[in-house]
Amino acid sequence: MRVLAPLFVLCAGMASAAPDCEEPAQAHELVAYEPSAELDVLLEEDTSPAPPKRELTVSLRPRLRPCKFRQIEVGRERMRDRGAVCGDWTIVGEAQKSFRGKYRGCGIVEPVRIRMVSDVFLSQFALMDCETAVTLKTWLENSAKPAFADQGGGLKGLRLSGHYACKTQNNQPRARISEHARGRAIDISSFILTDGTVITVRDGWTAEDTSDVIHELHAGACGLFGTVLGPDADRYHKGHFHFDTARRRSGPVCR
Repeated sequence: MRVLAPLFVLCAGMASAAPDCEEPAQAHELVAYEPSAELDVLLEEDTSPAPPKRELTVSLRPRLRPCKFRQIEVGRERMRDRGAVCGDWTIVGEAQKSFRGKYRGCGIVEPVRIRMVSDVFLSQFALMDCETAVTLKTWLENSAKPAFADQGGGLKGLRLSGHYACKTQNNQPRARISEHARGRAIDISSFILTDGTVITVRDGWTAEDTSDVIHELHAGACGLFGTVLGPDADRYHKGHFHFDTARRRSGPVCR
């Protein structure tokens, strides 16, 4: 007894180079193929019982997947071209290699040099870790930019007085290592508006026309950052805001 098992060929139209993301998933079509008579001579006599038939199932393969994956890759390419870091389109700078400082406790794992955050330029490249960069972005978008929305055309830049530095707190001998030494801190001395106006923390803290805004910026950072120090904190911070992402069991520090 000759047993001829049907042969099936799975045929599907070739996917286009740019698949349509809007089309729903489609099942591939199955077409049965009957072998020619010439194939009979190639089949040997088989007296064993015929194996049970297996049902052929075809899983749906959504056409959306290739397009979606391509969109993700294109997005990553555009972020690289823009200079985006920390996986955030709005944080622009350069990724750096991990390093250690000359003193114990200094250095940053996976540091970045930031030059712009949420379309706000920094007066100098700021070296920090991604957690600090993302926290700075959140503060800018939720507090700083809205606070200056109706003044001088909006916030254009930040003048920095400090970022990474391998040093002790307030540069005091035998003091603890500063969060600046870990890439978790940034010091802001002035705010630059689109029309060229410069508002300093030192003068703006008490000036009649800017005091409310500067205090609002300070309050908006409290709780978001682990440490927030302003002109009323101590003599070391009369002229700038100190923000860092240190985490303490006792909770955030805001002075």
